[in-house]
Amino acid sequence: MNKKLLLAAAGMFTVAGLFAQKTTAKKAAPKGKEIYTQYCLSCHQPDGDGVPNLNPPLINTSYVLGDKTKLITWVLKGTTEKVEIDGQTYSNNMPPQNFLTDEQLASVLTYIRSNFGNKASAISAADVKAVRATVK
Repeated sequence: MNKKLLLAAAGMFTVAGLFAQKTTAKKAAPKGKEIYTQYCLSCHQPDGDGVPNLNPPLINTSYVLGDKTKLITWVLKGTTEKVEIDGQTYSNNMPPQNFLTDEQLASVLTYIRSNFGNKASAISAADVKAVRATVK
């Protein structure tokens, strides 16, 4: 196969992948916002800024923008310990959100990762399902 043709094909797959990811984020946005409003807003605030020393912000933090598996695990398991995120300590408990379906968790996490000024990749229901299978 011609090298230029191969590069063009690779570029098309990359563009198609980015388009699919943006489409997934757009589809998740309304449902994700609804779930955020119902389950997350009271602690993380309408603007995602959290509450100093209690609830971490969701804006430009390593937990939100970083490893999907870590974020999904955190939300499924919750925490009862003080945690340090990006040099700040937060002490409020976060209850496990494991009652949400894989689709609901994917929607809300995609919403968070693509709002409040964040620009991170979407999380799929398959991502959540895979992590849920490992969480005890």
